[in-house]
Amino acid sequence: MNTDSIKTFIMLSKLKNFTRTAERMYVAQSTVTNRIVELENETGKRLFVRRRGGVELTEEGELFLGYAERIVELEESFIQQVNASAKFGGKIRIGTINAIYESDLYPLISGFYREHPDVSVKVVLGHSADLLRMLQDEVVDVAFSYIPLKKAGFVSRRFSEDRLVLFAAPGANPYKEGITKAQLVASRYLMCNFAFGDAGEFVRSLFPPRHAFGFEIDNSSKVIDYLKDGLGCSFLPAKMAEKELAAGELEAIRLLDFTAPEIVSYCSYKKGNTQAEFFASRA
Repeated sequence: MNTDSIKTFIMLSKLKNFTRTAERMYVAQSTVTNRIVELENETGKRLFVRRRGGVELTEEGELFLGYAERIVELEESFIQQVNASAKFGGKIRIGTINAIYESDLYPLISGFYREHPDVSVKVVLGHSADLLRMLQDEVVDVAFSYIPLKKAGFVSRRFSEDRLVLFAAPGANPYKEGITKAQLVASRYLMCNFAFGDAGEFVRSLFPPRHAFGFEIDNSSKVIDYLKDGLGCSFLPAKMAEKELAAGELEAIRLLDFTAPEIVSYCSYKKGNTQAEFFASRA
């Protein structure tokens, strides 16, 4: 399959419009059409269906999208490895959840890079499931996630522990004596759709199915600014909000009739990957 066609397919799946896809990729609209037709001929399946104002992925298209993204990831990873090998004595590709990076990983990575200038370092931020898939596809060498990789040929060990804490700004916290589960459901909760393994499931379980949140964000560290502005409350790993807590910009809300689980992160890598084993030994 032609890589340009695959990249065009991925872009069209996001923009859902042939004209905008052509503009974004700096090609003629007919080129976009021809590339999609070429892919559909190769796969033998219809990948898109036309809707009013654009297109939508078919069921087969949704399935193909996951493979298409992996093909592009693998190609880019190969090119980067070849280029890095020509210039550096070694390389390490680190995949990590943003919360782990913010809380524990920065000092480790910066120290390693300072001590080993002959080794190229690449850091990839993502969600746990995606990072573990990238590890198995050898797109990253080591993954720091909230889900252990239980698969033969891989090592997965505990990396760090943290507490899940409900935070709010002192001037915008109506729950000075603590909060009940019922009060939390009725509160102005700032939903952060983070993947904290069991802790993430815990947060989602506190609210009814399909609960309508007034605010949602997809990056745990970014919710801190909204908390400081007094816009609501939210659960975060305690380490992530240490500075704000010490500065009096945030305060912890006591949980009255329920408890929050421990957050455990894991360091995973493939057995026999000496660079990954060396980096992980410092963790």
